[in-house]
Order: sequence, then C-alpha cells, then structure tokens
Amino acid sequence: MKKTVIILSVLLSIGVVAQKQEKDAEILGYLNKVSKDSLKANVVKLVSFGTRHTLSSTTDNGKGVGAARNWVLSKFKTYAKNSDGNMEVYLQNKDLQPDGKRIDKVTNLGNAIALLKGTDPNDKRIIIISGHLDSRISNVMNNTAYSPGANDDGSGVAAVIESARILSTSKFPTTILFVAVSGEEQGLLGAKMLADQAKAENWSIQAVLNNDMIGNNSFDAPKNEGTPKLRVFSEGLSAFETEKTATKIRNFGMENDGNARQLARYVKEIGERYVKNIDIKLIYRNDRFLRGGDHTPFVIQGFTAVRLTDYYENYDHQHQDIRTENNKKYGDLIEFMDFDYLKTNTAVNIAVMANLAKSTPPPANVLMDVKELSNSTRLMWEKPSTGNIKGYNVLYRETDQSTWTNKIFTREQTYTVPLSKDNYIFAVQSVSASGNESLPVIPGLAR
Repeated sequence: MKKTVIILSVLLSIGVVAQKQEKDAEILGYLNKVSKDSLKANVVKLVSFGTRHTLSSTTDNGKGVGAARNWVLSKFKTYAKNSDGNMEVYLQNKDLQPDGKRIDKVTNLGNAIALLKGTDPNDKRIIIISGHLDSRISNVMNNTAYSPGANDDGSGVAAVIESARILSTSKFPTTILFVAVSGEEQGLLGAKMLADQAKAENWSIQAVLNNDMIGNNSFDAPKNEGTPKLRVFSEGLSAFETEKTATKIRNFGMENDGNARQLARYVKEIGERYVKNIDIKLIYRNDRFLRGGDHTPFVIQGFTAVRLTDYYENYDHQHQDIRTENNKKYGDLIEFMDFDYLKTNTAVNIAVMANLAKSTPPPANVLMDVKELSNSTRLMWEKPSTGNIKGYNVLYRETDQSTWTNKIFTREQTYTVPLSKDNYIFAVQSVSASGNESLPVIPGLAR
C-alpha cells in the first residue's frame, strides 16, 4: 500500500492527470438503434433457406446458400441507399474445383460484401466485421438436409447485417467492410479468399472482428451465474513473425503484446465502456482447441484479427442433425437462441468499430529510450499519418496484468513515466479531436 501511495504521489507531483473517459454521444446514438426484433428477423430469414451449406444450390431462388447470399446482398443494397453514395455492395466469388477433402464438386464460393468508404482519402485503414453464411449438420458433406444454422452462424451474420444498417449513414474517416463469408465449415474458404485478396492488394487492415456463434448464452450458462460473458480469442506470437523478430519479442518479454492481443484488450475496454451487462473475457488462444474460425486466414497473412464467440458452447446445438432422442432435442434451432444476448454482443461490435473508425491512425515511430539504466521510462513518438489529434494516452500495466490499468493523457510527443521499464509494460495511443482512441502501440527501442 505504501509503495502505491508513493508512486501516485510522484505522478501527481509532475502534473499527470488520468482523464475520465467520457462516452461519445454519437456512438451512444448508434447503440440505441440496435434492435432485438431486427436481429431476430434476420436469423429467422436465414433459417428459412432450409440449408446454407456451401455445396448447396447457388441458383435456386428460395433455398440454399445462393438464395441466402442474394438476400444478404439485398439487405446491404437497401442500407446503401441511405449512405449518400458511400456504401458499395458486391459479391466476391470464384469457382472452386473438387479438392478431395470437403469440396466434392465444382462450387461457386461467394462472400456478400458491403464496403462503407472512409471520408479521408489519406486514411487507408480498413476495419472488417464478419460472420459466416454457411451452415452444416452432423455430416459436413450433406448439402441437402435441413440445416438451420441459427446460432452457427446465423447470429454472426445477423450482427453484420444489423451493424451495416446502423452504420450505413455514418461518415467515418476509416473504411468499414461488412462481410458474410461462405465456406467456413468446408475449411474457412471464403475468409481465405478475402484475406488472400487483402494481402495481394496490400490492404491496410486495422482490425478484423470475426463473429461466430454470438447468440446462445442463457440456455447454457449455470443458473444464477450473473453477468453474461463473451469470449474474445486472440493469438500471442504471430505465425507471421520471423524467427529474428520472435527472438526479440521473447527477450523483451512481449509475448503477450502482439497486435491481436492489443485489439482484444481494445474490444474489452470499449465494449464494456459502452455496453451494459456484458463481461468480456480475453482468451489467450487464437481459437478453441483443435478448432478454427474465419479470423485465422487473416492471422496467417499477418493481419490483426480476433474471434468473438459465446462463452458457453453447447455441442448439442452445433453441427448436429435435427432430431429428438430420449426427450432431448438436438440441432441449431432458433428456439435455443438468446436474442437479448445477441443484441448485447452486436452492440459491442458497433461500439468498437465506431470508436476505432472515429479515431486517427496510431502514433508513428513509438520508441522507448534505453540509452541509460533508470527507474523511470521515457517514451517518444511522432504524429499519426493523418487526422486531427487532440493528444495521446500513455498506457501502462504491471507485467502480470491482462489489461491496461493506467492511462495518462498528454498533448506532447514525449513523456517520462516515473516507473521502471523492468516492472511495467508501456504503450501509446493517439486520441482524435473527437476523443476517440486508436489501437495502442508497444514502443520499440531507441538506443
């Protein structure tokens, strides 16, 4: 306790003020528009296509994955009319050849996309929100049987559609991509198609929020557990890191501070700031054991991506034939959905995207002075490449803490914190004129 008082006194003596973060009225306005009824209507419609299996019909007007993706595109086109010409809607598609695995015939793979163009031509950042359109039952190759896919992943696609509806009229400097990908159950194929394009065209992807099963909580949580939970999965050391870079990360103890972990912390901070009744859990794994999600192809390409998903995964209502055995019902049916929970999780996504989209890019060339050994830490940085800056936040936490515990605001481009770099981890984020924070940047070394 004495040590804490001394540190606090030192910080106050040098004029440090940890500002109370006010909520952005524009973002609160977006969250007030999130509709439980709209989300439910989206899931009901997706289930009505009978099956959305990747290998199902792409030509039938009422059944199969083709009809489903056309419907999603029609929803996007409706919202595009409200965007003042800023939203572009299109189908990214290609024909897949049989691969001897989960594609047994020539298949047209398609991602339904709405692109909300940023207003700043110099801001190249792209934020992606995704859910997967396709569904399955027990046999992953059965493309004709009833496969409702209400939660897996009608919930994620419903959230994407609702986010597009609400944000279509916004004017952000940053571009947002709303996408319902296909081919997830057959091997993350639609996400890979999009990630490969992003890599080939050198997209500046700031964040990927992959939503896969975010609508089933109350049926699976223990009784009287309290606040509902939402998991955010994030990788540690990137598979994209070279051996030399990975060695440096280990030497400096930064294994827990890769880009995906920073995004996950950002989701928790912003999500819990704006959305009531949600406990966002940071899961320090890229995904569940022996499982995969549509963020992974982006991770493999070196982009910053996380997965948002139910805390309690019910395997009776996932990848199951629709049936009743011993008075127990199996299958991914609407009756096992929790639409209040889905509404909350959709709001988390919108809050995170809007706050990030309203921010400037992160500060550039963030460095830590290590020329001399000292019990204080001097940080320095340069202005972001574009945008109007209010100032910067210097973030720090003890090394065993999972989230940033302290935030110091400054208008300068250098700051000395009276804390040892041996005992704390530091980062810097920019704060836009509107008060919205960028993703944090871990400093490099200035020798």
